[in-house]
Parts: sequence; structure tokens; C-alpha cells
Amino acid sequence: MKEAAEKKQVYNPYLPTYEYVPDGEPHVFGDRVYIYGSHDRFDGEMFCLNDYICYSADVKDLTEWKYEGVIFRKDQDPRNQNPSEDNSIPRIYDVKSRFGNGLNPPGIHALWAPDVVKGPDGRYYLYYCLDFLPEIGVAVCDTPAGSYEYLGLVRHKDGTVLGKGEDDLSQFDPGIFIDDDGEIYLYSGNAPMHKEHIGGKQGSQVMTLEPDMLTLKTEPRLLLPSIADSEGTGFEGHEFFEASSIRKIGNTYYFVYSSVLSHELCYAVSDKPDRDYKYGGTLIDIGDVGLNGRTAAEALNCLGNTHGGMEYINGQWYVFYHRQSNRTQFSRQGCAEKIEIADDGSIRQVPVTSCGLNDGPLEGKGTYPACICCRLTGKDGAVFSGQKEMQLHFPYLTQDVPDKEPAAEKEMSGDTLPVQYVANIKDGTMTGYKSFAFYNLQKITLKLRGKAKGTIAVFTEDLTKPAGTLNVDIAADTWQDITGMVSVSNGPHDLYFRYEGEGALDFITFTLHADNQ
Repeated sequence: MKEAAEKKQVYNPYLPTYEYVPDGEPHVFGDRVYIYGSHDRFDGEMFCLNDYICYSADVKDLTEWKYEGVIFRKDQDPRNQNPSEDNSIPRIYDVKSRFGNGLNPPGIHALWAPDVVKGPDGRYYLYYCLDFLPEIGVAVCDTPAGSYEYLGLVRHKDGTVLGKGEDDLSQFDPGIFIDDDGEIYLYSGNAPMHKEHIGGKQGSQVMTLEPDMLTLKTEPRLLLPSIADSEGTGFEGHEFFEASSIRKIGNTYYFVYSSVLSHELCYAVSDKPDRDYKYGGTLIDIGDVGLNGRTAAEALNCLGNTHGGMEYINGQWYVFYHRQSNRTQFSRQGCAEKIEIADDGSIRQVPVTSCGLNDGPLEGKGTYPACICCRLTGKDGAVFSGQKEMQLHFPYLTQDVPDKEPAAEKEMSGDTLPVQYVANIKDGTMTGYKSFAFYNLQKITLKLRGKAKGTIAVFTEDLTKPAGTLNVDIAADTWQDITGMVSVSNGPHDLYFRYEGEGALDFITFTLHADNQ
């Protein structure tokens, strides 16, 4: 599908539409950028059920992402090698899988959000947590995307495993950073989202490591304020929740994290890596909440957690994050946006887009997956991405086939249609895309299925003035094309489709026909 338009392009989500790699930490090593994330199982009933995989791209060509394969398996960690049915893993939401295989076997812990750094010895070190277990595991490899081998658990100088000590806080979402002077900083922790959950062994933490990459050089200390102690700090309303990620730009340290709102990534800044951070602002919100005063009740996409990091790639800064799909919190997909760092070091919140990593707007011609939408709302807007919250009242992103194991993913690359599509389009549904560079656009073809009768109005930025209308009257469980004429001025524009009528539709692709094709 990504070759449908004439020139090489990339859009959100930037990986194949069947891939579910959230929590993406981007790192440039040499002339390639690597994405290290957790790995959701599509239609799973819990976070991060699959093994770690890696994708990479040439820093000069972000349109081609190479599947590097599995880099670390959950059964490589000794804590997963003698599972017990008595070792139950907590469930978070009441979710039921359509295809089965929605959970790992009893006692098998999931690989949650990781991070990777090139160590002082030139090898690559992967830091991770096994779901609710309180320790940090470490694996090592000679190359950025090879087969990592289990190294051990981060430990105190006396050999006590971090997280097991009497005064230790639980470890969570580790972030790893080596400063210019060679000091190795490890960030970790999570914190309550709500005041009624205050208490327990939680908090944003920072510590340093010895060159062995396992032993603590300095003990953990609290870093960012949580909802328990944020009054008067400037973090109010955007306190630390989870997802520690650190970058250094010039002499300033940027700490990226997921706030108590969960659906936004924020940043804090300091002139020191391990203290004195000041709240900076929101980088991205998956529902564009906060942008131009938008509230959560006005979100442009279903909400849920997000996690990611910043990276400088070939002269441009980007923020990587993830979105929700499939009416759960457990089928998340990686996305990315360009960000700009102002002369004073501040970063303005950017909107969610369809073009993401692309070099400018997408071409205003050719065929595109419907699932690259950056707005997906029903008549009543958008809500939390959950089966209970959404029921079948809201549109959502999904696929018709079960999750594919990594070894089988390449078999899907030749499919003529994207795997993912927009489901359950009902009266009042708005599907939006940012943005396209149009030139002589004449008509649009939508590929739909379902049982519905009504109209689909086409808009650009002005949602009061349709650029065209497509009549819908279908009753089919196979994909059908409907085409309509449109009038869109030349230049960059957003694109929106709004259905009004009876029944429900699925939407898999749209084709933009220009008279210069």
C-alpha cells in the first residue's frame, strides 16, 4: 500500500498496519534509527504480550522501515523459565478477545516498555521490566538489533536486587542515558494517576550505574513530582505518571514522560540530568487535548495511554508516541510527529497528523489506507478506548485476522489491501486526515462494506462547506467502491469524510483521482 502513490512516502502509523509496537523509544546508532518498544498482541487482553522486535530505517529515508526480527524473548528472562499457575498476573480491564490467545500462559510475565543505550564497552544494553514485577532486567548485544542475551538484574552495591530492598520503590518503564562525561543515568518508576491512589512504593526515580551496567553507583532518588507532592511546583495537572525518557540538547536535559492524564506526553527541562526539572509543556496528545484549548470531552480520537520519546534524525527533531485501536488499551500502534525547539528551548504542542514522518504533506493523489486517519469521532465524539466504554456506539480501528507472530509478518507484506481498517462508521462519524498537497483533484473513491444508506460529505478545513458528496447505498460483506466528484483548491489541505445516514460501514481505503495522474 505504501507504494500506491508515485513517490516514496510514509504516514502514521509508520510501521505496517498489522504491527502493534507501542512505547517506542527511537535511537540513532550510526546511520540508522532504531525503534525499541514493547509488542502488543493484536486483540490481546493485556499489555505487551509478544516478544521484543525491532524496526530500523536509514536516517536519510524514513519511508522504508526494515523489520529486524525478534531481539529478545520473554522466556530468556529466568523469572519466566519456571512459570507457575499460582503466579497469577493481575488483569487491568475487562476485555474479551475475539480470536482467543488473548493472554500468555499462566505465570508468564510480559515484556513492558524498554530502552536501549550503547554502553562504554561499545555493546548495546537493553533495560526492561516484566509487567508487575518490581525489578529491572538487562540484556546485552554486540549490535543494535541483533539477538540480545540476558545479563542480569540491576542491583545495589551489596548485591541486593533493586526493587527487592526494604526501602526500594518499585521499578517501572526504565530509561537509560549516558552523559557526555561518561556518567550512566538510569531513570525509572511510576506514580499514582489519582489522589485516592496515593501511597505505596511508587515515584519518579533517578540513579547512576557502574560501567558494568548492572550495579548501582548511586542510590535512587526522587526526581519529578507526582500528584502527591506537586502543589506549587508548576507540574499541577501534568504530574509524572510513567514512561521516563531522557535526551540532552546542548546543555539542557529534556525529560519526556506520560502525565497523569495518560493520553499526553509532556516534557520537563533542567541544566542537570538528575535534579531541578521544571515543567515545560505538552509535546503531543493522542486526542489533541490541550491544543487550542480543546478539552478531553472534545478529543479527536479515542483516548488511552501513550508513551514514547524524542530523537534528532537527519537535522529534524521528532516525537514518537502511540495511539489506541480495537476498542481496547492493548492493540497500540507507533506514530511520530515533527517538533520544533524554539530559541528559548521550549517546544510547542503539535497536532496528531497522518503525514507524521513524511517530508511534508502527502501527495494529493493515489490510494491510501483509511486507517491513517488522525481524527476518528462518532456523533458523540470520542471516549476512552475500551469495549465497555465504546460498545458499538463509536467508530474504531481493527482488523479481520488474528495477530501474526513475527516470523509470519513478512508473508503479509504483499497483500493488496492494508490489514487494518476503520470499523463501525455510523451516522455522524467523522474520519479526518492531515494533510495532502492537492493539485487538480477531480474525484474520490472510497472502498467500503456493510449495510448502509446515506451520504458521505467530503470537507477540507472548513467543516461547514462540503467539497463534494458521495451517495452510499450498499449491502455487502465484500469491499465495494463508491466514487464522487469533488472540488478542492490546489495546495495543502486537510481531508475529512462525514457519514450521515442509516446502518453501519467499514472503510479500508480511499483513492484520490487528479487529472494529472
